[in-house]
Amino acid sequence: MTAKGELERSVLEVLWSSPGPMTAKEVIGLLPRQDLALTTILTVLERLRAKDLVARSEGGRPYGYQATMTRDEFIATTMLEALGQAPDRDATLTHFLGGIRTTDVEHLRTILTRSRSTHEN
Repeated sequence: MTAKGELERSVLEVLWSSPGPMTAKEVIGLLPRQDLALTTILTVLERLRAKDLVARSEGGRPYGYQATMTRDEFIATTMLEALGQAPDRDATLTHFLGGIRTTDVEHLRTILTRSRSTHEN
């Protein structure tokens, strides 16, 4: 049995790979597990819609569903939400930064420098 979170993530992965809205039936066709009922996928899509992660086209039936943010935006939002739950943000950031690759550190420096110069002008 797939955990609810895993199925939601799989559905999002399918939606992120699509250039436009998809029906629930189209989503099922691209999922790793194809033995899922249409009603199960519709329920997952509606749960994702309630979380504002998916939008539903109202132009008729079957509805088309589309992710409301990119994979990168979703990951960044998840990271920010996790940081927001940290009782000690400094310690959390220190542990996080201690675990990233050197190339990521250099990329962060570049972004922070660019951001700082943009805000100074």
